[in-house]
Amino acid sequence: MVIREIKVSDAENLVRLILQVEAESKFMLMEAGERQVTPEQQKIRIENMIKSENSTIFVAEKDNTLIGYLFAIGGTVRRTKHSAYIVIGILKDYRGKGIGTKLFTKLEEWAIGRKIHRLELTVVSGNEAGVALYKRMGFEIEGIKKHSLLIAGEYTDEYYMAKLFSNTSKINGQGEKSL
Repeated sequence: MVIREIKVSDAENLVRLILQVEAESKFMLMEAGERQVTPEQQKIRIENMIKSENSTIFVAEKDNTLIGYLFAIGGTVRRTKHSAYIVIGILKDYRGKGIGTKLFTKLEEWAIGRKIHRLELTVVSGNEAGVALYKRMGFEIEGIKKHSLLIAGEYTDEYYMAKLFSNTSKINGQGEKSL
């Protein structure tokens, strides 16, 4: 299995992967069949993320088939460029096999290299495996988003989770201070 950054040529396979993950999981934002994205739209999104300094997509690939993904969507204004929002999905048959850990390890290397200070995500509070993975990877619960999602007719809470890196940052553009 290989963990690598996305290529534009992966667009069609990534669309298929995302749709399959959404069909197999009750914890994704969109329900099965709800997402309407074409390979061409995904290709444009990949091209834009590749050009970005603080956004990327990592994929897990086995036998030339994409089996997992991790999006890091960087902030777009000066006050949020130091942060990236994370979305992860892994095919059902490959969950619990260390792929999430490998995707997050690659993400951390990438984030440190780009001086990203904050990684953040939301996770359904009942997603015990997801919450456990994120905690193992150093994420902490910062808050609860009450009744955030309506899943199978029930209002469900989400956790806000984040991981901070202690790299240096400029304070008001003057000097540097270690965090």
